[in-house]
Amino acid sequence: MVDYNDFGARVRTLRRKQGLTQEELAERINISASFMGHIERGTRIASLETLVALCNALKASPQDLLSASLSSEIDEHLPAHLSTEDRSRLSSFLRMANEVINNLGE
Repeated sequence: MVDYNDFGARVRTLRRKQGLTQEELAERINISASFMGHIERGTRIASLETLVALCNALKASPQDLLSASLSSEIDEHLPAHLSTEDRSRLSSFLRMANEVINNLGE
């Protein structure tokens, strides 16, 4: 199940870090500013096409935006007190480290 509130919060965080307004990001991905606001609030669902456009515009992976909705053993063991952004960063780092370790034997 997708956590649309978390997805929207991640989109908002990345948008703000890049100094974009909702209107500017909406224009870049060809949706209305109103719909962009709904996505960020988690009140509307982005299509797969919109998800891809958001990833491209924000230079983010789908995992960056959806990590709270993707189950993994790693995420289950992260400290609950971490912010959403810190959880995402730590989760990504641990996944990469795990991948490197798994590839060492090849």
